Amino acid sequence: MIILTTSATAQSLSVIPRDYLTDFIMSIRDDSTNVVKTYQINGATQVGNYLTFTNIFNPILVENHFYDVTLETANSFWNTNVKLWQNDTTLWNVDDASDGVIYKDRIFCTDQDIDQNNNDYYNLNKGQYTTYNGYNNTYII
Repeated sequence: MIILTTSATAQSLSVIPRDYLTDFIMSIRDDSTNVVKTYQINGATQVGNYLTFTNIFNPILVENHFYDVTLETANSFWNTNVKLWQNDTTLWNVDDASDGVIYKDRIFCTDQDIDQNNNDYYNLNKGQYTTYNGYNNTYII
């Protein structure tokens, strides 16, 4: 799962895709509203086994929402048709985008500082409840 914030600045993502491309399309679907937003990504770089790229999410992501993210080739329909036509000319009109998908994952949006190395995990009720430690809770018998 990818953790992003509601920031209006560029956010960096690192993924391990099926194919390392520099240009592709990223589509994000909000699980709560079912609204899909598509972004054109250019200039992604391969760093080790990761494909790293940055993007500015406009409209801004909503806090505590889950998103489905799909990365796919920009011309997935055309490439699939060409592959099918070259293999068997009887299937030249089949239009399937399954070969164009290079990565799928989930995104969670939060503004909390999360650092699992320092045991700082996501807290669902952060800042909603306060504890009162005014009494020492001792009894006189």
